[in-house]
Amino acid sequence: MPYDPQTLDKFDHAILRILAVEGRLNATELARRIGLSKSPVQARMKRLEDSGVIMGYGAMINPRRVGLAHVAFVEVRLSDTREAALQAFNKAALLIPEVEQCHMIASRFDYLLKVRTADIQQYRRVLAEGISALPYVANTSTYVVMETVKEGLSSRA
Repeated sequence: MPYDPQTLDKFDHAILRILAVEGRLNATELARRIGLSKSPVQARMKRLEDSGVIMGYGAMINPRRVGLAHVAFVEVRLSDTREAALQAFNKAALLIPEVEQCHMIASRFDYLLKVRTADIQQYRRVLAEGISALPYVANTSTYVVMETVKEGLSSRA
């Protein structure tokens, strides 16, 4: 069932803000922090989950600690932007594990990809054998990240 953002109140927003940073926080502590009792907090969490506002919970992995410190953003321009070409590109882009994010953009290019690899050599392979080989790719431009100042919803590093 679709969820109307207008129905989110200050408690819902507080729950979402806290869980975005501390997804494993238990309902008792969450209730204490926002000033409600445990039962209403649990009911709100269930409603937010059932409605799709909360899509899931997961561990935030430090990419540097798992050997994925190299980040590049890639502008992709397609040779064809009809719906069939877009769908073919989308489907194929999902299969490249190093593509962490893929966004269709209203700009002078068609897609912006966030690519995470171990190093520049691995990135070059992903670009040459993966991204450039995607359907309808006409050209790409790469921007290598020198430092990440903020990533995600929290301000934690």
